[in-house]
Amino acid sequence: MTRRFRIGVVVLVLGGLVAGTAAVASLGDDEPSSAARAASAGGDTVTGKRSASTAPTATPRAAPADAGAPVAVEQPKPAPVAPVAPAAPATAGVEAQVAYMLAHWSSYNTADYGVIAENDCVNFTSQSLIQRGWEMDDAWWSKGKGGSFTHSAAWISSTAMMKYLASSGRATALTDDQRDEVKVGDIAQFDWDNSGDRDHTGVVTRIEGSGDNIEIFYAGHTDDTDYRSVDYAITEKHPGATAYYWSIP
Repeated sequence: MTRRFRIGVVVLVLGGLVAGTAAVASLGDDEPSSAARAASAGGDTVTGKRSASTAPTATPRAAPADAGAPVAVEQPKPAPVAPVAPAAPATAGVEAQVAYMLAHWSSYNTADYGVIAENDCVNFTSQSLIQRGWEMDDAWWSKGKGGSFTHSAAWISSTAMMKYLASSGRATALTDDQRDEVKVGDIAQFDWDNSGDRDHTGVVTRIEGSGDNIEIFYAGHTDDTDYRSVDYAITEKHPGATAYYWSIP
């Protein structure tokens, strides 16, 4: 083998080894190059930033349908409430009158007034009217105190008081069928035997019930009491008796 031929063979062998080594290296490279990755992603191959033209865009949201104008809903109107008339308060005069009756129905006020033994009911009622604010006049009066005092007939007699109240206009006559018009502080009178005269007098101190079930209570002297039922007086104590009233404004 000539020198030229041996040199040529060596060159061929070396060239083949180099080519084979390059081929093997290319077969073992699974990761693409950074340039290839940038190109496939559409990025800037120089800066690595994503191109604006390839940025993902959000799907536009559909415009809501027009719901139209709001529908007016009529609010229910509250049911009308009927005004309730307040109960008429007792006047200071009535309060003083009733307080006097309750203070002296069993403890007679001999320090200020006279006493009529066993027949003091109208005298006591007259005293309470003074506490209410009434003033004495020529037909209805008293003077003195204790067991010795002077007085008019209307001050101490049930029948005389009935006539005085009717003529003076100080009170309005009511029958027992008009109990719904009777008030605390009004005068109650009784005809025990239905003779037309008046036999007993007291002052209304309490009223219970309403309509056809009204019960009236009174206070008085002689048959001393603070809250006696009119019904008891005319059905049990004096069966068949009649009650009357005088309504005082």
